Amino acid sequence: MFEIISLALAVGAGVVSFGFARGFVRRRLRFVDAIRSPVAPLVAGGIAAVVAWPLTILPLITGFTAAIFAIGAGLGTASGIKALKSGD
Repeated sequence: MFEIISLALAVGAGVVSFGFARGFVRRRLRFVDAIRSPVAPLVAGGIAAVVAWPLTILPLITGFTAAIFAIGAGLGTASGIKALKSGD
């Protein structure tokens, strides 16, 4: 049962971080030239991993959850950049 809850929490964290990062890039960073760099999604994912890693001391949040959170933030940033380029 513990594993199922942990997996659901990881998936939820990934979806939330994706949506937050995509929306943040589209709304707040649309006029920042540095966000269009190909390194920006990697930096966003790295920062998200550093922020989420200390939370792994909690019982339900594992390293897998932190990694999925970071991947979601990186992919959300990349998706936001792609949306900016296409004009959405």
